[in-house]
Amino acid sequence: MNERPTGLPDSSDASRDTYEVKKDDSAWKEQLSDVEYQVTRHAATERPFTGRYWDHWEGGVYDCVCCGTPLFESSTKFDAGCGWPSYFKPINGEVIEEKTDRAHGMLRIEVRCKNCGAHLGHVFEDGPAPTGLRYCINSAALQFEPK
Repeated sequence: MNERPTGLPDSSDASRDTYEVKKDDSAWKEQLSDVEYQVTRHAATERPFTGRYWDHWEGGVYDCVCCGTPLFESSTKFDAGCGWPSYFKPINGEVIEEKTDRAHGMLRIEVRCKNCGAHLGHVFEDGPAPTGLRYCINSAALQFEPK
């Protein structure tokens, strides 16, 4: 079984002042498309099987759409059958943060970009080896860099 962080703060407790990349709301709206803005800045979820990367298998790196931080390598992507891009680990332990998410009457672990606070998706303990984790990420939170 996986070791999961405990005692995580609620996602609503996160302060935007703690992130290296800081922009006001109008700057995010100018930079991002409407769906990118809603997903990354307001923790919306895109509909399954609709995002640009759910069925994308080219080799490269998936970066944060907001700040360009490299998040996931294509070699860690797998087909979870859920309709969202899924990865078994981030590029390293320093690029994401996890927050307790109690929205919609569920207890989940939200995944955010550690550099800018962008909502990426959630992580679940039902993924493949070697980690047993499934990082279920919104395509709208990502930009792909081919390698």
